[in-house]
Amino acid sequence: MPVFLETARLALRPFTADDADRLFDLDGDPAVMRYLSGGEPTSRETVRTRVLPRVLHDHPCTGTRGYWAAEEKETGAFVGWFEFRPVADDIAAVVELGYRLKASAWGKGYATEGARALVDKGFAELGVSLVTANTMAVNTRSRRVMEKAGLALLRSYAGDWPVAVEGSEHGEVEYALARSDWAERRAAAGDLKP
Repeated sequence: MPVFLETARLALRPFTADDADRLFDLDGDPAVMRYLSGGEPTSRETVRTRVLPRVLHDHPCTGTRGYWAAEEKETGAFVGWFEFRPVADDIAAVVELGYRLKASAWGKGYATEGARALVDKGFAELGVSLVTANTMAVNTRSRRVMEKAGLALLRSYAGDWPVAVEGSEHGEVEYALARSDWAERRAAAGDLKP
């Protein structure tokens, strides 16, 4: 399987139809789904008809997929996925950053490591101008990953939740990072190759 991106500890590769069981297991963990569905697992049918087609979709504007299976390089173990998806299918300028990791992978820095690498690749190689990310306001761990990846709080807003999830009454937050800010930070850090 070709690797899209490698970090010190992770390999991000395109999903295949053979990943359906991995996705079902990931979305079946109530802790993982806490801020998405209130802990309700995703059904196998939904994984097959909605999740799998979404992660297998190729975006013509970047020539890549928008979701990547994340595996530990040392063990090959599936730890979750990263999203780096164009908001509009035919324009690479604005992408959404996301991540969903197995609970066993939490607290190891994988989310930050993968997010930073995707941000760098997006700005350096994929023609991205703006990276955005969203989460519930109460999801402090995810917010911290966004900040460590270089994104800054852009706004707070009230989301439209079809089913109320505990904490949704506090709203959602959007973070963003523009290419110019990314390049400025890299130059200030001594990396002159933006």
